[in-house]
Amino acid sequence: QLQASGGGSVQAGGSLRVSCAVFGLTFGRHGMGWFHQAPGKSREFVATINGRGDIQYYSDSVKGRFTISRDNAKNTGYLQMNSLKPEDTGAYYCAVRRIPIATMTQKEYTYWGQGTLVTVSS
Repeated sequence: QLQASGGGSVQAGGSLRVSCAVFGLTFGRHGMGWFHQAPGKSREFVATINGRGDIQYYSDSVKGRFTISRDNAKNTGYLQMNSLKPEDTGAYYCAVRRIPIATMTQKEYTYWGQGTLVTVSS
């Protein structure tokens, strides 16, 4: 029901935008989050946005560099990543929860995408 795309390889300081297409849900009724899993590490919170798109929270490591957004008419969420660093390398997962409230907690998300890989070289 969630399909992430847009990953790729970029040099440090560059930008990428990853997308998450949502199928089978009324997207605006659901909070959405992005999570990052670096090689050999556990998955961690990156950003979250509420159903209306007017409340966002970010991890300290990406604040000021990444922007989460959504287009409910297109059933798609986005993560714009600027000033990328090598430590941003890894798989990025989108997730959607049953209620339209933003949350940083992984276990509160019900639906998960397959992940899209981002590689940042120094």
